[in-house]
Amino acid sequence: MARYIAARLLSMIPVLFIVSLLVFLMIHLIPGDPVTTMLQRSGASKERIASIQHELGLDQPLPVQYWTFVKGMMTGDIHSIRTRQSVLESFKELFPKTLELAAAAMLISILLGVPIGIIAATRQNTFLDYFSMVLSFVGVSMPDFWLALMLIYLFAVKLNWVPASGGEGLKRLILPALVLAVGQAALIARMVRSNMIEVLNDEYIKTARAKGLSERTVILRHALQNALIPTITILGLLVGYLLSGAVIVETIFARPGIGRLMVDAILARDYPQVQGLVLLTSFIYLLVNAITDISYVWIDPRVRL
Repeated sequence: MARYIAARLLSMIPVLFIVSLLVFLMIHLIPGDPVTTMLQRSGASKERIASIQHELGLDQPLPVQYWTFVKGMMTGDIHSIRTRQSVLESFKELFPKTLELAAAAMLISILLGVPIGIIAATRQNTFLDYFSMVLSFVGVSMPDFWLALMLIYLFAVKLNWVPASGGEGLKRLILPALVLAVGQAALIARMVRSNMIEVLNDEYIKTARAKGLSERTVILRHALQNALIPTITILGLLVGYLLSGAVIVETIFARPGIGRLMVDAILARDYPQVQGLVLLTSFIYLLVNAITDISYVWIDPRVRL
């Protein structure tokens, strides 16, 4: 186990290197630079712009700029060009807010998706099954930005049940979390249904029923537990999606978080902040996937790493 965990953690290093290189190259393909973007409108002279570019190292060759970025990430000494605040400090300050949103969305998606999937599987080819799958199809098909606008119009504007935007408090968390959760709940429901149908046809399920166990015990203690392994894989992937999908939702609902900060940094062409935020988010995503792999052992003891 310890050797496997060490190997999984070490395997993250080359992935992070590739991510950092790709992000660095892509962000530099965007026309213009942050200094020109910030100062040109204020009428700053070309000499002033060139001086600040030199001070920030933006006139250096790309390999030199990349090495400066990597060194800054390793030492924590990388700062936003706009605010001069440490990227690591900005991440520490705002990531808990994004994590709160992602965790709430994941909880809602599990509470909705798993029961719908179980009902659809145990009532296969009935009205409940068809209705559940239609709901799942609709949930997967709806874009987050459209659903967010519809929910804001209905619950915030028309019914005035919850605030339309903002960051603090449970009421301001409900709509953003629901928007992120709908599509994920649909995916979980479809996955649970598919796995449950396959498991319910296995011999040990027939044996459990033949022993006189209640249907509730057969479904929850035997079938569901063995159907969860593929679902856990999807959940691990969804965590990364929720953290990245928060970009759209945080922007629409004006919530403080990593997603909204990244949008602002991209619009301002704030190279260090964009690169740093993407790299840190990628690290969290890889870590979650490693934890997901390790969790298989506790869910199903037959699995060996």
